[in-house]
Amino acid sequence: WALHLKNVTVSLSGQYECTFATYPYGTKAAKIQLIVKAEGNMVKEEQHYLKKVWLNLTLEIPCLEDMTSENLSTSHLKWLVEENGRKEELVTKEPSCPAVYRNSSALDGRAVRLGLNNTLMVFPTKITDDGRVFSCHMLHHPERVQKSSTTVRVFGK
Repeated sequence: WALHLKNVTVSLSGQYECTFATYPYGTKAAKIQLIVKAEGNMVKEEQHYLKKVWLNLTLEIPCLEDMTSENLSTSHLKWLVEENGRKEELVTKEPSCPAVYRNSSALDGRAVRLGLNNTLMVFPTKITDDGRVFSCHMLHHPERVQKSSTTVRVFGK
């Protein structure tokens, strides 16, 4: 009896139990705790998205689509924007602390806020945002980082 796992990621970490019925001895069970680590003890998971938005409206980008608000509240968060090949920090948030906003030259002093579940909100959207990449980095504990990057496409009416 064996369990074969393919495309193993850190999300497969956890307790596994094998249970089977035998005759005449009854049900037998065995448990194993699986811990998945990447090289260098740092697991990085990355997701890529494309966000379409109308010109002059609020740009809203979710950090990680499948994260619960409970996981988000206990993690270290960082939002960055890429400008001319370099990344500029927009917002950082530590667990149980208010967000810290940075002045970004890439966003020309526009309003930047964290919304529900750490969604990045930028107002208003400008044509210069077209093709721009925003990335969210979430550090759950010292060995696990999740990252999402979103490329923005701006449309005019």
